[in-house]
Amino acid sequence: MRQIVLDTETTGLDWKSGDRVIEIGCVELVDRKLTGRHYHVYINPQRAIDPGAMAVHGITNEFLVDKPVFKDVVAEFEEFVADGELVIHNATFDVGFLNYELGLLGRPLLSAICPNVIDTLKLAKEQNPGKKASLNALCSFYEIDNTHRTLHGALLDAELLADVYLAMTRGQESLMMLLEEPAPQADDGEGGAMFERPPLRVLRATDDELAGHDKVLGEIAKATKGHCLWMPPEPALATAG
Repeated sequence: MRQIVLDTETTGLDWKSGDRVIEIGCVELVDRKLTGRHYHVYINPQRAIDPGAMAVHGITNEFLVDKPVFKDVVAEFEEFVADGELVIHNATFDVGFLNYELGLLGRPLLSAICPNVIDTLKLAKEQNPGKKASLNALCSFYEIDNTHRTLHGALLDAELLADVYLAMTRGQESLMMLLEEPAPQADDGEGGAMFERPPLRVLRATDDELAGHDKVLGEIAKATKGHCLWMPPEPALATAG
C-alpha cells in the first residue's frame, strides 16, 4: 500500500476568504515503511500573508516573491500524490485549501487524484477521547522527538506526522505480518515441509456428570411450568376407553 503523508502552510485560515497555499510537504510510505521519497515546494500566493499565520510558520512575503505560483507546480504535485492514500492531520483544512487551488485552475479535485484520506486528528480523538490531539501533543504521547520544531513547516510536520501515524496504527503492522505469513503446507510426498496437526484430546462426561446435568435441566423445566425444548416431552398416560 502506498501512502502519502501531507501537510500545507497557508496565508491564513480560510480559503473561502481567498487565503492561499504557500508550502506543501509530502513524505511517502510504502507498506508502512518510509521510502525516503518526498515532495516539498514553496509557492508564491500572489497575495499578502496574514500576520497571525506568519507568526505560526515564519514564512514571509519577501521569501515567497521569487517562488513559483501554484499552476507551475500543480502537475508535479499531482504526479507525486496520484493514487496514494493521503494521511493528513486535520484533513478538512488541507484538503479544502488544495481543492481550492485545483479548482482555480480547473483541475480535478483531490478526491479524483487520491482514493482515500485518513485524518489523524479524527483518529487520535477516537483513540484517546478528551486528550489533546495536536501534532505536538501526539509527539509527546508517542515519545517522538519534536524538539527541533520551533515553527510549523510543511515538510517537517509531514515527517513528524508519518512517525505519529505509524505509532498510532502499530497494531496494523502486526496484522499485515500475520496476513503475509505463508500458511503451513502438508507434505506433498516430494520433500515439502511436513505439517501434522496434533491429535485433539476429547474429554467425555461421566455418568454422574450426565445425571447431574439432567437434574438441573429438570429443575429449570419445572420452574418454567412449560414445555422445554431441551427435554423430550413425557409420554401421555393411556386412559380407559
